[in-house]
Amino acid sequence: MTKAILVHQTGGPEVLSFEDHAVGAPGAGQVALHQTAIGLNFIDTYQRAGLYPVQLPFVAGNEAVGVVTALGDGVTDFKIGDRVAYQGLVGAYAQERLVTADRLVPIPDAVDDQTAAAILLKGLTAYYLLFKTWAVARDETILWHAAAGGTGLIATQWAKALGATVIGTAGSDDKTALASAHGCDHVINYTTEDFAERVREITDGRGVDVVYDGVGKATFEKSLDCLRPRGLLASFGNASGVVAIPDITVLARKGSLYVTRPTGAHYFSQRAELLEGAKALFEAVASGAIKVQVNHSFSLAQAADAHRALESRQTTGSVVLIP
Repeated sequence: MTKAILVHQTGGPEVLSFEDHAVGAPGAGQVALHQTAIGLNFIDTYQRAGLYPVQLPFVAGNEAVGVVTALGDGVTDFKIGDRVAYQGLVGAYAQERLVTADRLVPIPDAVDDQTAAAILLKGLTAYYLLFKTWAVARDETILWHAAAGGTGLIATQWAKALGATVIGTAGSDDKTALASAHGCDHVINYTTEDFAERVREITDGRGVDVVYDGVGKATFEKSLDCLRPRGLLASFGNASGVVAIPDITVLARKGSLYVTRPTGAHYFSQRAELLEGAKALFEAVASGAIKVQVNHSFSLAQAADAHRALESRQTTGSVVLIP
C-alpha cells in the first residue's frame, strides 16, 4: 500500500482525499517508481472539478519525479535507481506508482528533483508553444498572459533567449515585478490597466505577432485586439473559464486572425518528440537561459490547500507537492 490523493467525486478542493492506495507490481513495459516530488498544474484542478472528465475514482495529478524501484518485462531503457520524470499521466499524487516506461524521460545530473517536477509539464508546454505552435523568431513581439505563473516564468525567459520582445501581463505589482525580472521587456498589470490599449502603445499601433493565453474567458476578446493582421492567438488554458467564439467572423474583422487551441497530448504523442522537447528544456535550464522559481511547496497530504492557493492566484512560479 501507498498513500495517494484520490478523487471519488468531482468538485472543489475538498474532494481531494488523502488515503491508502494499492500499487501492484509493474507489468510488461512498465516501471515502478518511488516518487520524490510532484508538480502542481492547473490541469489538475480542471480534472478535479470535472471540466476535463476523468473516470472516477482516480488518483489526481499529472506530473512527478521519482526513482525506478522495479522493472516490468521488456523494459530496457531504464534500470533500478534511475532518476526519471514524466508529465501528462493522471495518477501523480502518490508516494509510489506504476508508469509506462516509454512516457518517462531521464533527468540529467544538473537538474534536481524538485526543479524537474516543477518544470517538465510547464516547460514542455512552453516548448511546444514557442517552437511548434508558433516558432518564435528573433525580433518578433509576443504577449504572454499570466507571466508570473509557473508556465509564464519559464516561457518568457525562453522567449527572451530566442531574441523576442516579450510583453507580459500579471495581476498585481508584486507579480509584475517578478515577471520583469524573468524575461519580460514590458509588463502590464491587467487589474489597473487596459492591456489591449497598452499593447498597442508599446508596439506603436502594430500589435504583437502572437498572443499566448492560458487565462481563457477573461482575456480572450481583448487578446484578439492585441494582434497584428494575420497574427495568432494560442489559447492553451482556461484558468478564468472556457472560451467560446459565437461568431467566427470576428477573426476577419480584427485582421484575418488565426486562433488555435493546442494541447501537449498532440505535440508529444511520439516518444521521439517527447525526448526532443525534454532535452531542449533541460539544456535551457542547465545553461541558465531558464531560471526556475519553485516558490511554494506543500506536503502531499496538503494537496487541497495547494489547489486553493493555485486557484485563488496566491502563488507565483511553480508549486510542488512532497510525498
